[in-house]
Amino acid sequence: MWQCIEQAIGIETGKPFYISQKQEISTRGANASSFTNLLDNNEPPLNLSFKISDGKQSYFLKINNKEHLDNFHAEAYSLKQLNALANIATPKVTTIGTSLDKSFLVLDYVDFSKAKPMLWYQLGQQLAQMHYETRHGQFGWQHDNFIGNTIQPNHWSSNWTTFFAEQRIGWQLQLLSERAIVLGNIDHISQVCHDALLHHQATPCLVHGDLWQGNTGFSGEQVMFFDPACYYGDREVDIAMTELFGHFPAEFYRGYQAEYPLDDGYGQRKLVYNFYHILNHANIFGGIYIEQAKATLSRIMSLPLH
Repeated sequence: MWQCIEQAIGIETGKPFYISQKQEISTRGANASSFTNLLDNNEPPLNLSFKISDGKQSYFLKINNKEHLDNFHAEAYSLKQLNALANIATPKVTTIGTSLDKSFLVLDYVDFSKAKPMLWYQLGQQLAQMHYETRHGQFGWQHDNFIGNTIQPNHWSSNWTTFFAEQRIGWQLQLLSERAIVLGNIDHISQVCHDALLHHQATPCLVHGDLWQGNTGFSGEQVMFFDPACYYGDREVDIAMTELFGHFPAEFYRGYQAEYPLDDGYGQRKLVYNFYHILNHANIFGGIYIEQAKATLSRIMSLPLH
């Protein structure tokens, strides 16, 4: 496997590359025991991550089973699109490849530093500027991609409420039902979510799609986004997710509001948008997230419709 990675980097850069330093990076679900499981062909919960170097150039390496190759291609495409379409700083994609039974993604290694308040403000500004990218005019993406390890449908649609109700909420509910987890009638729940968004005039803009603090970083004075699940959607989906697993610092929201103030009614729509991510966690992890999904659904059902 390691030789395949070395060869792939060498072919892409045009320079021989031989790994002299290898350091596992602790991420969600990545540790020594999970690395052993991966080598034993057991499905890991998430990617395994390493910093690799030849003593001169360092790279950030993700490894997973071979079936994960499509996930890596989708991630790489989104990273490139964030940079090309909205001038957002992202780790540069070096190469993607496979060994006999593993897939891997190689990015330039970024040495992240501690954020200063002014950088959180700048992050909010840059996200707002990214949300002004509206060239496609429809909701969706060039292909389906992934939210975590879950397929995320992205068929183009001119109607945001229908897109979100069917391709986000309905899709996740269907996946849950296939695991014998039923929260209620799928069509009815999707319709309720549809109606909660009905009077909001959303503009299809480029969104990160999986924006929590673990997918942002700072390198010196530069803010960066990574691990995206991009599509063209309502900009509020990104802001909503920043509030789901612990709020971003207040400076982030000040920076965003200074560039692109949120519309009235966001507080109600936020609940519907985050329901999608809670359902996804229920699909991936089960347990407490199933109960959280039920509680969130109860709150959505009681929302006043305007």
